Amino acid sequence: MPTVDDILEHIGEFNFFQKQTFFLLALMSVAFTPVYVGIVFLAFTPDHRCLSPGAAELGRRCGWSAAEELNYTVPGPGPAGDAFPRQCRSYAVDWNQSALGCVDPLAGLAANRSHLPLGPCLHGWAYDTPGSSIVTEFNLVCANSWMLDLFQSAVNVGFFIGSVGIGYLADRFGRKLCLLVTILINTASGVLMAVSPNYTWVLIFRLIQGLVSKAGWLIGYIQITEFVGRSYRRTVGIVYQVAFTVGLLLLAGVAYVLPHWRWLQVTVTLPNICFLLYYWCIPESPRWLISQSKNAKAMRILKYIAKKNGKSLPASLQSLRPDEEVDEKLNPSFLDLIRTPQIRKHTLILMYNWFTSSVLYQGLIMHMGLAGSNIYLDFFYSALVEFPAAIIIILTIDRIGRRYPWATSNIVAGAACLASVFIPEDLQWLRVTVSCLGRMGITMAFEMVCLVNAELYPTFIRNLGVLVCSSMCDIGGIITPFLVYRLTNIWHELPLVVFAVVGLVAGGLVLLLPETKGKALPETIDEAENMQR
Repeated sequence: MPTVDDILEHIGEFNFFQKQTFFLLALMSVAFTPVYVGIVFLAFTPDHRCLSPGAAELGRRCGWSAAEELNYTVPGPGPAGDAFPRQCRSYAVDWNQSALGCVDPLAGLAANRSHLPLGPCLHGWAYDTPGSSIVTEFNLVCANSWMLDLFQSAVNVGFFIGSVGIGYLADRFGRKLCLLVTILINTASGVLMAVSPNYTWVLIFRLIQGLVSKAGWLIGYIQITEFVGRSYRRTVGIVYQVAFTVGLLLLAGVAYVLPHWRWLQVTVTLPNICFLLYYWCIPESPRWLISQSKNAKAMRILKYIAKKNGKSLPASLQSLRPDEEVDEKLNPSFLDLIRTPQIRKHTLILMYNWFTSSVLYQGLIMHMGLAGSNIYLDFFYSALVEFPAAIIIILTIDRIGRRYPWATSNIVAGAACLASVFIPEDLQWLRVTVSCLGRMGITMAFEMVCLVNAELYPTFIRNLGVLVCSSMCDIGGIITPFLVYRLTNIWHELPLVVFAVVGLVAGGLVLLLPETKGKALPETIDEAENMQR
């Protein structure tokens, strides 16, 4: 009896139906971008200072320019350029007292302004930005800055729970149903987040978006790889991730046109509702139907695919069997991932590399948002380098192999982070160039770990191995905001030093893994244990 792959060889492995379906599902990959990295624009933190109504009134009465008001009424930076006093403290002065003049009003209170007492911002903050963000609307600065970290961590918590939970439901109830449900919930929660009256509701709806958005992206990835033939799966998987890069470019443009976070959130969310039309455009995966012993429905879909591709299905192929048949059913266990020495080594190295890829990828994007230059252009340029990253992967993995390009990409990313620390700020072009090189390196590493993870485990624990190892990606995403924003308060370049260390270590660890180029996927524990030989 033929398998689905056998039938696809006759009716088209990547013909009209698969190309149409790939295009439709790739649009979902584009739309996932704002959820994954939208914090750069939704929660942009502009330069800010304490709002003082009395000082503002004195400035109006004296006719000060904006620069004069800043010079006279706002504390200077602290030791070694620390901006904390300027942004989070104000002079504990009664600005309404008549003794204050219009020329250096604080000179009569102290010969040196550094001797004047400072107090907290009692009246809020003034922000130097023409737009708005979650930070400026809800004052997520100074003592409340941890709430910004929590905002991005919440979506990664959602990623972690949703990927596991909805991934199970997709295997239990089907790809199509779960895909449509995640689309509906993602759209509703995204719009509700845009109209939320306070930070608490914004956080709740952000968490809900995380629960369904990445799961929907993964279901789309699974569906397209299940619709195409064996020889196209790897390329289709890589190009599906390239669609995410297209979303990065579009996000930069939309954010530039819409600098107000609520309008931006609505604009990037509403197109998702169009994906509900996929109910009529994309059928259920025939591979999943066969796994559920629904062979008749699977055959109807395969005949539909043949018709769309302009092919006919031979009578000899109109019966089906699962793609994989095993005589003895093996029940996978978490212990199988660490029970034997080689698989245990693979598991630990893969978990660390998933963690590293997430921390560096999200961390570099967040750190770029704090750099103080043109965030829109920097974001756009750094996104462009993801295209050559995908091309390099496609050209090298079947010629050179997986291990050396993967290790090199991690080392390049770590070295670029370290080099950025020592580049002077006046060499902005060099900083941008090195930053883009690091971004290209970690993008390659991220896509490589997705590919190699499944190639190192035997069949009966392959899905479990990918699930457990890739969960470290979301764990990394949970801690990255705290890592970036808190370490930046100590020293602006400190996160880059941390990224450099974890990236270089990841590159070294990859060299301890076996090369999988040209090797059949291991079927048993023994085969996986002997891959190094």
